[in-house]
Amino acid sequence: MRIYLASPFFNEEELRNVELAEELLTSRGFDVFSPRLNEVRIDDVVGSEAWSKETFLNDRVNIDASDVVVMLYYGAYSDSGTAWECGYAYATNKPVIVVQIGDDSNLMVHEGCHSNITLKELKSYNFEKMPRKSYSGKMY
Repeated sequence: MRIYLASPFFNEEELRNVELAEELLTSRGFDVFSPRLNEVRIDDVVGSEAWSKETFLNDRVNIDASDVVVMLYYGAYSDSGTAWECGYAYATNKPVIVVQIGDDSNLMVHEGCHSNITLKELKSYNFEKMPRKSYSGKMY
């Protein structure tokens, strides 16, 4: 099974959590595509137009090539790129497993996901049976 791991990685907490999720999923034998580990480099110019286009295409192609998207979600604070990846996956009929890390949520994320789990539950989530679990916290 190929998993696309959608997550921001802009601060220490986000980096720590995405690294943990990468490790958990790969140790379970999944083929994991993480944008953090597959950053596009064009002449080491992050932010250029060429870099931007290549990064977008690389991520979109890898969402398309995945069986499922796992999204690390920090609640009402949300990285716009990660939210886009989640929405695109939903629109292309990919199941989205939201790993809830924040204390609240936006209804668009949870109504569009297949299941909502915690980072601890990611260790044993059954990707073969794909059980559904709804979000039950504070929602906007």
